[in-house]
Amino acid sequence: MSDSSLQTEIAERDQLDTGRLAVWMSENVPEFAGPLSYAKFAGGQSNPTYKLTTPERSYVLRRKPMGQLLPSAHAVDREYRVIAGLHPTGFPVPRPFGLCEDDAVLGSAFYVMEMVEGRTIWDGAFPGMDADTRRAHYNAMIDTLAQLHNVDYAAAGLESFGRPGNYFERQVSRWTKQYRGAETEHMEPMERLIEFLPRTLPPQTRTSIVHGDYRCDNMKFAPGVEPRVAAVLDWELSTLGDPIADLSYFLISWVTEPEGRSGVKGMTGPETGIPTLEEVVARYCAKTGRDGLPDLNWYISFNLFRLASIVQGIRKRFLIGTASNANAEATSARVPLLAEAAWEFAVKAGA
Repeated sequence: MSDSSLQTEIAERDQLDTGRLAVWMSENVPEFAGPLSYAKFAGGQSNPTYKLTTPERSYVLRRKPMGQLLPSAHAVDREYRVIAGLHPTGFPVPRPFGLCEDDAVLGSAFYVMEMVEGRTIWDGAFPGMDADTRRAHYNAMIDTLAQLHNVDYAAAGLESFGRPGNYFERQVSRWTKQYRGAETEHMEPMERLIEFLPRTLPPQTRTSIVHGDYRCDNMKFAPGVEPRVAAVLDWELSTLGDPIADLSYFLISWVTEPEGRSGVKGMTGPETGIPTLEEVVARYCAKTGRDGLPDLNWYISFNLFRLASIVQGIRKRFLIGTASNANAEATSARVPLLAEAAWEFAVKAGA
């Protein structure tokens, strides 16, 4: 999130009571000193996110939206809990200052954390870098993911952050239900996947904190050109689960055509500095003490199926006229392509 993504006008429902907020901050945030002003970050975050500014420093506030919400959605308390657990371990997350679950302060639950300065890189091609610098940035992303999966989640106070049992079993069931709830037409590849995935669940051999949406634009890189991840952001899908879920989701970029976002298919090699998929896996395994990984085709198939289910939700909202994003039509057209790609990887996995 950069200052260029701040909104100039804020809808009434998204405005903050700075008087009440300043009182709460003075009680909960060390060295807080007003006056306090704020701006809202633009974008599609499910939880409204703000930059808070005082004469001495800046903070970030994330809150639940106002109004009736689904019981498990917009869980800012879970986001705060994982950040608060990870920060003392040295993992790069913003310093958390406090969680407020008293709706009397701002109308909905919120938390405040430090504002980490740095670069948000949206394009997986990492434009404007030479090959060595680009490779160093990719290595930093791989190493940071390995660092997350090496965290002792029990020592971090997160042993109850997820449910026991096979993570992929729960995930396949969850995204199948999501797809069925948003289904608008019959898609044969999705039907085949819904039959294939639960029948061929891989065994889970490790449990770790999983981020759930690990990609280059969900982190801040250090200011300047230093190839270091300064902070991993957007923890709303995090839980305890199979670390291969995070790695294989990250690897989707290597099988996705370059689209100005994370896709880097056909762009790897010494000329660009972007490591090959095999190099990513080898480096990750070395950092996490693995002697290799199982066949990743099943995992990539699942992740493409999950993306198809998410995009089908956007497609349904577009078709019934409730999708507000101007890109909803173009995005929703991707569902059949994602379903076909997911089935291609299922075939490679033995379907």
